Amino acid sequence: MFGYRVPAPDEAMLISGGRRGLGGAPFRVVTGHGKFVLPVVRKVRFLTLSMCESEVTETCVTRQGIALHVRAVIAFKVGNDHESIINAGQRFLSDQEQMSVLTGRIFAGHLRAIIGSMTVEEIVTERQKLAAEVLDTSKTEMAKIGLIVDSLQIQSIDDGDTGYIDAMSAPHKAAIQRQAQIAQAQATQAAVEAEQVAARNQAEYARQTAIVKAEYSAEVDRAQAQAAQAGPLAQAHAQQEVLAAQTELALRQAKLRQQQLVSEVVKPAEAEAERVRILASAEAQRMKIQAEAAASYDRVALDRMLIDQLPQIVKEAAGGLAGANVNVLNGADGLGEIAAGLVSQGLTILDSVRQNLGGQDSDGHRPEKDADKGGSSLLQLPSSKGRKSDDGPVDVD
Repeated sequence: MFGYRVPAPDEAMLISGGRRGLGGAPFRVVTGHGKFVLPVVRKVRFLTLSMCESEVTETCVTRQGIALHVRAVIAFKVGNDHESIINAGQRFLSDQEQMSVLTGRIFAGHLRAIIGSMTVEEIVTERQKLAAEVLDTSKTEMAKIGLIVDSLQIQSIDDGDTGYIDAMSAPHKAAIQRQAQIAQAQATQAAVEAEQVAARNQAEYARQTAIVKAEYSAEVDRAQAQAAQAGPLAQAHAQQEVLAAQTELALRQAKLRQQQLVSEVVKPAEAEAERVRILASAEAQRMKIQAEAAASYDRVALDRMLIDQLPQIVKEAAGGLAGANVNVLNGADGLGEIAAGLVSQGLTILDSVRQNLGGQDSDGHRPEKDADKGGSSLLQLPSSKGRKSDDGPVDVD
């Protein structure tokens, strides 16, 4: 629409002519919305509200008398309130570039004043403190011209050829270098230790690998040896089983043969032996009975015969003395003794014969001695040699 004006978001529209603005300002301030402006009657101008920058490069002398070249950058803008816009519009509306120039000069003066009250060490080590003090001292002055400072950055501080800052930093550089060397040495040592540890780990791994390989190789060798021995061992076991089976078969055959021999030889032999024994026992029993019967008869007959023959036996014994040279020393008593001896000898022979008949074996046979002698015994006279009596010895030649 013709005559309707709208300022940009970072601008303030200043309308002059007609009514005055707030506080008796020669213009009205419009921000953030449009306004209908009568042409010719009203005049419209725009003041930037965007961020502006001013660079300061100044040589400042410290409290120690050392000249420092300081370079700083100031970021500022026109305040958003109507008072700041009016102050800035009255000063910079016709030439807004002057805001940067004037701001630089203001900060240069405050920077020289503050650096002059500080030492180089404080300036170098406390730059933030320096910037804060410069901002504090310039804030009131900047507000008067409608400007506000957003930030102040001191970019560099240089002492030129004096070398003060380098000398001041030498101990720190040495310490830093020393720390750097120590750190480097520690890093080198750590690296060497790490390499040694890695080498030991590699050696340990190689050793373990070699052990595992050796164990694996030994196990493979054992398996191969067992596999190589498996055939002969299996054959030997098979032969052993065959021999055991053959032995078992031979034992069974021998046992079977033994049973056959027992059945074919021993049993018949035992049966035959039993038959013979039974027959022999029966025959012996028969003969025993016959012998007992015969012996019973023979004893009676023999006793009778011996009794009948006793006079003849005594006679024969006495006849043996007929050709003997007998000296009787004791008279009738000596002759009586000889006769008594002859009778006694006969009786002894009779008893001996009876005992021999009574001592027959169980089969009814006489002992071999009796059989050889025919049941007779020699007539032995009692020896009278060396016999003494009351009448003297009897000598028989």
